[in-house]
Amino acid sequence: MKIQESAENYLETILILHNRKGYVRSTDIATELGFSKPSVSVAMKNLRTNEYIAMDENGFISLTDKGMAIASSVYEKHTVLSRWLVSLGVDPKTAAEDACRMEHVISQDSFTKLKEHAEKCHFEG
Repeated sequence: MKIQESAENYLETILILHNRKGYVRSTDIATELGFSKPSVSVAMKNLRTNEYIAMDENGFISLTDKGMAIASSVYEKHTVLSRWLVSLGVDPKTAAEDACRMEHVISQDSFTKLKEHAEKCHFEG
């Protein structure tokens, strides 16, 4: 299922924050992304409505299976693309920024082939 790039970014951020801190609140997302709390609140409402996230009575956010599938896919693309660009000599900061843009537009087929090629070169080289 294709969702908006902004929703993918929010889901990926939730995954990253959960891995880093063990929990996620709207304020954590706002701080991480540099967005206003009201903007994040609206986005969280939309993600809840579309069943990508759940929020408990204490305001802790978790990814649903549907949200986790998207977040994991986007995060994998970001990680692989960023590492690949760095291996080509791109500055790590630039590589991360470029990977963030590329992760949303690359097809799954192209990404799979690029990942296979990168792994082959890494293991053989």
